[in-house]
Amino acid sequence: MTLEKVTLILQTHVPATAVEYCAGLWKATPFELKVSKSRQTKVGDFTSRGSRRHPRITLNNDLNPYQFLLTYVHEVAHLHVYLKHGNRVDPHGVEWRTTFTDLMIPMLWETVFPEEILHELRRHMINPMASSFSDPKLTQVMRAFDKNASQYVVLGTLPEGSIFNFQGRYFMKGKLRRTRVLCREMKSKRDYLVPVDALVSNIQLSLL
Repeated sequence: MTLEKVTLILQTHVPATAVEYCAGLWKATPFELKVSKSRQTKVGDFTSRGSRRHPRITLNNDLNPYQFLLTYVHEVAHLHVYLKHGNRVDPHGVEWRTTFTDLMIPMLWETVFPEEILHELRRHMINPMASSFSDPKLTQVMRAFDKNASQYVVLGTLPEGSIFNFQGRYFMKGKLRRTRVLCREMKSKRDYLVPVDALVSNIQLSLL
């Protein structure tokens, strides 16, 4: 993969003021960058792929520019931690949190993020979570810039007990378990773990 191809992808998906910085991250530690179709279970991921091939980072193509940027740096932080520590540390442990924060600091300016996002993002980056969608306040301001903002909400922002539609089935939201939520399908009464950052629709909010 070439720097020119990576730059073209970044020009399409991140704020213009972040392109040079993000391209520089790739140039310093090259990896395969792939933009994928929207996935219900994740917005991005990092795969080491062994010693013979470049690591791969994939990101969903429907993320707004600010979420794409945040997810891109999130995954690059995984790459940096992997190159330094291999698989010997917690994927979202102190090494990753420190690296992620360090990589995001140059981007925490009004020239990159809108003021309403920047306020919540600066707070979030003091101790970043495994998924930014676990932070309801940050998720809310981020989602306001989505093209389909009025159609979907992030599961993690709903109160416990809410009824929602996910992949054509209705569930009741239960307890949070790290990065997933224990939810009960209304028809079968079976419990499922649904990603906290899943986009859901047709919401009936809990009255509790």
